[in-house]
Amino acid sequence: MTLPLRVVFAGTPEFAVPCLAACAQDGIEVVAVYTQPDRPAGRGRKLAPSPVKSAAQERGYRIEQPENFRSAEARDTLAAYAPDLLVVVAYGLILSQKVLDIPRFGCWNVHASLLPRWRGAAPIQRAVLAGDARSGVCLMQMEKGLDTGPVIDCIEAADISRDTGGSLHDRLSALGATLLTRQLLLLAATRSRPLAQAQPEDGVVYAHKLDKAEALIDWREPAAAIERKVRAFNPWPVAEGDIAGERLRVWAAQALPAAVASSPGTLLSASRDGLDIATADGVLRVLELQRAGGRRMAVLDYLNARPDLRRPSA
Repeated sequence: MTLPLRVVFAGTPEFAVPCLAACAQDGIEVVAVYTQPDRPAGRGRKLAPSPVKSAAQERGYRIEQPENFRSAEARDTLAAYAPDLLVVVAYGLILSQKVLDIPRFGCWNVHASLLPRWRGAAPIQRAVLAGDARSGVCLMQMEKGLDTGPVIDCIEAADISRDTGGSLHDRLSALGATLLTRQLLLLAATRSRPLAQAQPEDGVVYAHKLDKAEALIDWREPAAAIERKVRAFNPWPVAEGDIAGERLRVWAAQALPAAVASSPGTLLSASRDGLDIATADGVLRVLELQRAGGRRMAVLDYLNARPDLRRPSA
């Protein structure tokens, strides 16, 4: 009788949860789940488990939460699980070669881009922000470099032109689980390391970590670029800009290809259809927004609180 494939899973945010569920297959045994230590969260700043930890607890998996793998003790703990494979999905730690060498078949990483484009921390938002036509997920055999390992398999997500950071996150999270499932079942059946193709040297782009300062809208940019920013930073950190005398968070907007003579940032019109604002090229129509300390709302609700904006001056 063939013994089950011994898998250790390492992940932290919600993106990784479907991939953890994908490991629950016949012929596969999840012997441990690694995730980041509990962090302060919410207004009370109480320690809260990661989404992966919560999902692992529901399934009764053993959980490990080391700060890192710098100590021999942490690496010995991992080795004691005798893993055939380490599956890494948005874990949040850089793994040294000593760690990568522990599992029999090495370490796999599910990455939310079509490598080598958008290696790094924020591939989903960077793809939307750049106006990419497509995205996808890749399964990579990990090596020491940052997302440089050879690619085992990919699934493409076509037409991301209307996606937000949140909607593309959910699409790619589901595709990642599909991708991982089919390769795990193949590995469990064949017990041989899959063929992987080296990433091309051309087309390498890094997806640097998001900074809240990037979310500030500059009306001197084209409307199309601002719309992409609004979509990319929904649901975090959420684009915000100075509109009608106050700083507002912008949750949804549409670029309109209109000729505008007014200076960027000018409120051109306000109606139930939206707040039309002049940019360097075209008009941005704000559809959903949020006042400081308030809730997310449609423009009509906002106008009910700001009747002075019904007839703005150009």
